[in-house]
Amino acid sequence: MSKRRFPQTMAGVQLVGHGGLDQLHYRQDLPVPRPAAGEVLIRVGAAALNNTDVNTRIGWYSKAVTGDTNSGAAAGFAATVDADAGWAGAPLQLPRIQGADCCGEIVAVGAGVEPTRIGERVLVRTMQQAPGPGAAFGCITLGSECDGGFAQYCAVRADESFAVNCALSDVELASFPCAYSTAENMLERAGLKAGERVLITGASGGVGSAAVQLAKRRGACVIAVCGRDKMDEVARLGADRVIPRGADLVAELGRDSVALVVDLVAGAQWPELLELLQRGGRYAVAGAIAGPLVELDVRTLYLKDLSFFGCTYQPRAVFENLVRYIERGEISPVVARSYPLAEIVQAQQDFMAKKFVGKLVLVPPRET
Repeated sequence: MSKRRFPQTMAGVQLVGHGGLDQLHYRQDLPVPRPAAGEVLIRVGAAALNNTDVNTRIGWYSKAVTGDTNSGAAAGFAATVDADAGWAGAPLQLPRIQGADCCGEIVAVGAGVEPTRIGERVLVRTMQQAPGPGAAFGCITLGSECDGGFAQYCAVRADESFAVNCALSDVELASFPCAYSTAENMLERAGLKAGERVLITGASGGVGSAAVQLAKRRGACVIAVCGRDKMDEVARLGADRVIPRGADLVAELGRDSVALVVDLVAGAQWPELLELLQRGGRYAVAGAIAGPLVELDVRTLYLKDLSFFGCTYQPRAVFENLVRYIERGEISPVVARSYPLAEIVQAQQDFMAKKFVGKLVLVPPRET
């Protein structure tokens, strides 16, 4: 580590258990982490909220939970068992500093990292390659398997910290890593091409609004589904057509009418999505906010030659490309509001109310 002097303690938010908002503890006496070999220390400029932060807190990833995310978002799910409450089906090591999005400046480096990296403005990759010679699709999430960005400082792997050069603010940059990399990964995995029609559910959320922009960047015809009160904002992001949530999608669009469905919602309306897909169509999913259990008629799957893509693991190139898109101004941040980190409970309450488009971002205090 460099010889520059740093405070011994910092402000941050610890998740101390699975459950309600009372499990989020804002503290000002947390030890500042020291970067180990191969790591860098980042002074966090901003960190956005994501569904995974709430899902982890409430224990929604447990297989004992079958409902939608909002039904337990305030109090958590009593049925959750700690043994499988993490997204990977393994216990979460608590307390944990969450924060899957991290934007900041490298202020110190561990052994084996070039000191010239100090001063770099960076984004940290959210879905990181699992260390060691693990199997394909092995990954860890910032703020889940390791401490994340809901603090003044964060020690992360140097090879997962990507320099970014642009004029955007920290708040704007922090809106990109998790949502936009998730959306880009879905489009990449499903092979979206120019001219194809793609339907995006949950299009007003962080991943959904990112998917609208990224699909338009590829030259696709974008059909977005969102709440009626958010339709105008989603249209301004570039959607060619916006349909209100709850509408009869088959009646609106017709059977066999889209090449790809990008789904973040699932829930009771899910069977309609397969009816919309043309023969040989593709379905990509990275969320299930309306409920994880759906009814599948397997005949629809095989008689229409459909392909399904579950999207969690992200190749490194996805994030590398995302940084290039940002630097070239090909995508734009969509930030609804920012909050001081100390107001994380209010921010999560607003997040769960879903009355905004894009991202909510937390800003840690700057040390004096």
